[in-house]
Amino acid sequence: MAVWAIGDLQGCYDITQRLLERIKFDTARDTIWFCGDLVNRGGQSLETLRLVHSLRDHSVTVLGNHDLSLIAVGQRTKDEQRKVNPDLQRVVMAEDAPELLEWLRNQKMFHADRELGWGMVHAGLHSSWTIANAERYAREIEEKLRGKQFERLLRNMYGDKPGWNPQLAGMERARAIINIMTRMRYVTPRGRIDFDAKGAPGTQPAGLYPWFSVPGQVQRDLKLVVGHWSTLGLTMCNGVHAIDTGAVWGGKLTALQLDAEVPRFEQVEGRDVPAQVKPATKNTSANKAPSKRTGHRRRRGGRGPRPATPATPPSA
Repeated sequence: MAVWAIGDLQGCYDITQRLLERIKFDTARDTIWFCGDLVNRGGQSLETLRLVHSLRDHSVTVLGNHDLSLIAVGQRTKDEQRKVNPDLQRVVMAEDAPELLEWLRNQKMFHADRELGWGMVHAGLHSSWTIANAERYAREIEEKLRGKQFERLLRNMYGDKPGWNPQLAGMERARAIINIMTRMRYVTPRGRIDFDAKGAPGTQPAGLYPWFSVPGQVQRDLKLVVGHWSTLGLTMCNGVHAIDTGAVWGGKLTALQLDAEVPRFEQVEGRDVPAQVKPATKNTSANKAPSKRTGHRRRRGGRGPRPATPATPPSA
């Protein structure tokens, strides 16, 4: 038995399959934690989402900013959906889109396993949040996403303000929690997010810190595995293990074994050609994971939450 965490897939289906093969993932014994941002930019978001959905009984998924944007796109009119990039269009216009997006909407914002000693979130946690805080705030968003008023949340989650304050209420509180858990990189000493700085540490303006290095960080009782920040690279610092290594930008796709005595990483090469988006196809067994070991060899694929738009430069 092994428990693996995998960084941002971002629609890189072929690369994901190669990594599953590399770690010899077996649904009969293993579990995967997906760190969010399953979709967008890689050209194979529909296939990737179908794959992760097929592994739902053997995995845990937390939502990233791109996943939330996809859920929001799924609620728009067909004319509005045609304005988003082709990779996401293929998802929302597929015949199995309702099933896929309903499943995605019911995934977690934060996951904690105290027996294993790990927690998982897409971007990060506010410097003042304990694990118990994170679980409670995540549940607030999950209940809204799964409730009858979820469309109201999707309409109001966009925006950079307000900063976190435990006295916030309503949609402003929800937006602040979502921004911390899915969009955060650099923060001020008081924990306010700077949404413009996106490069590697050392490139940020004076007075900004990586969220996991800000002075006065609360001590947490679990190690954390996160994704989101591709320019950060593979990083272990202050109990945080950042494993988005930029597969969609030509870097690598990384898996971290969480139940190993010492950190064990496996990687495969990421995307190296422009994404070529194919027309949407029916959901067939070719897009599902095998019942046992998965990760068949395949050809390399093509190259606040914010509203879904065409692909942007690697720093986004």
